[in-house]
Amino acid sequence: MTAVDPTPTGSSPRYGEGRRALLAAAVHVVAGQGLRNLTYRAVAREAKVTHGLVAHHFGTRDALLEAALEFSVENSVASISTRPGTGDIDAIFAGLIQMVEENPDDQAFQYELILESRRRPELRPHVEALYRTYRGALREELASGGIDCDESMAHAFIAAADGLIFQQLTLGQSDFNQAALVHLRRFLTTLAGSVS
Repeated sequence: MTAVDPTPTGSSPRYGEGRRALLAAAVHVVAGQGLRNLTYRAVAREAKVTHGLVAHHFGTRDALLEAALEFSVENSVASISTRPGTGDIDAIFAGLIQMVEENPDDQAFQYELILESRRRPELRPHVEALYRTYRGALREELASGGIDCDESMAHAFIAAADGLIFQQLTLGQSDFNQAALVHLRRFLTTLAGSVS
């Protein structure tokens, strides 16, 4: 998992990098200032472009929010496995804590959106899509290892990982969270053994 650096410090995005830089800026704004402060001007200031460029790329604040969520999930879904497609149980969730340490904005952005959806029900489909993506990626990875994982089982494991991500984001405690992930992988190993 790599951190997303939208642009070199102090410079504007180069040609062809603009949309990605705007999405990274939107994620950073929400992570640092909350969802209510997501404006074209705030994103433009963060990306060092004009606010008209943000409007040109996305048209509406909702379109910007949706694209930023897709960008954020794409950045972090790879943390489900450090060896995607192999079904290697030891690789599942192995990069999770490092991903949060290297790029906390994606997770903070997602939690801001999740919490705001309690006050703004129109955001709920975005939250549902976020968790559906994570569950699907986990199920796919487990299937590669020969484990038939239904939706509710994937929900349980993603919920556990989600809690550890939240605690890592808010409290730190990398060693403690890494130890908890060892136990989570042990459950998966036991599950894999019962399937064989």
